[in-house]
Amino acid sequence: QVQLVESGGGLVQAGGSLRLSCAASGSIFSIKTMGWYRQASGKQRELVAVLTSGGTTNYGDSVKGRFTISRDNAENPVYLQMNSLKPEDTAVYYCNARTIDSLGYIRNYWGQGTQVTVSS
Repeated sequence: QVQLVESGGGLVQAGGSLRLSCAASGSIFSIKTMGWYRQASGKQRELVAVLTSGGTTNYGDSVKGRFTISRDNAENPVYLQMNSLKPEDTAVYYCNARTIDSLGYIRNYWGQGTQVTVSS
């Protein structure tokens, strides 16, 4: 239904910045929420930032004040601006899209992930 492709990851020094992009294709008209999650080695996937179709944003505690989620129209593409990066931010970052059908059934779609590595 929905295909997501992340880009913009790479290797950066502590204190630097990166901007991730997520491009969506398929049934993008059904997307209600888009967001970013990350998973570090040996840890569970955690929320980074979410953006609803109404413009509401929510951030994980560890990235508040440093990361910003934004979008072009129709939630495609969506961006994650990452500033003041720390080694603790090293993880695979995944784009997420949530859809709701006419019966209220929620589905989640995920991109393949993009690696972000922050060196000290």
